[in-house]
Amino acid sequence: MMRNSSKSDEKESEEAFSVISLRPFDLSDVDDFMVWATEDRVCRVCSVVTFTCREDAVNYIKVSFIPHPWCRAICIKNRPIGFIKVAPNTDADICRGDLGYAIASKYWGHGIATQAVKMVVSSIFSEWPHLERLQALVDVENPASQRVLEKAGFQREGVFRKFFIHRGRTRDMVIFSSLSTEPKL
Repeated sequence: MMRNSSKSDEKESEEAFSVISLRPFDLSDVDDFMVWATEDRVCRVCSVVTFTCREDAVNYIKVSFIPHPWCRAICIKNRPIGFIKVAPNTDADICRGDLGYAIASKYWGHGIATQAVKMVVSSIFSEWPHLERLQALVDVENPASQRVLEKAGFQREGVFRKFFIHRGRTRDMVIFSSLSTEPKL
């Protein structure tokens, strides 16, 4: 006999989603990576292109994620459901880092991205003592990601109009920041 989904099932699901970890990527993560990296909904507003070929995904992990100075898989039960990274800027701007993240759409709205951002903020300023500012640029048409940053304690600073071209379209971006001297949530 099949039973209907209940509130206890939903709570159990939410509890499973609440336990996340961050770890470096490995080439063995390619199949999990392909789950969300093939979703145009996920990739349309982040720097990762939508993948259609496993070989291209392996190459991307090998060239872009593994050697990156601070890129982590966002994991549930040690299986990647997305990524989060902090990219240092040029030597002249060494006090600043850029935050980027994405997760599979199946996990949107569960607080996972917010939790991952908070985890990064709680550690990155001590891991990189030269860092004074962590900033993130979010597409103006992505209010959910803007809320993630606000919930993680980032301050909205303004809008960069016609900031860059993504997928053939000029995009306006909202800039958020967190400073090393600010209290962490």
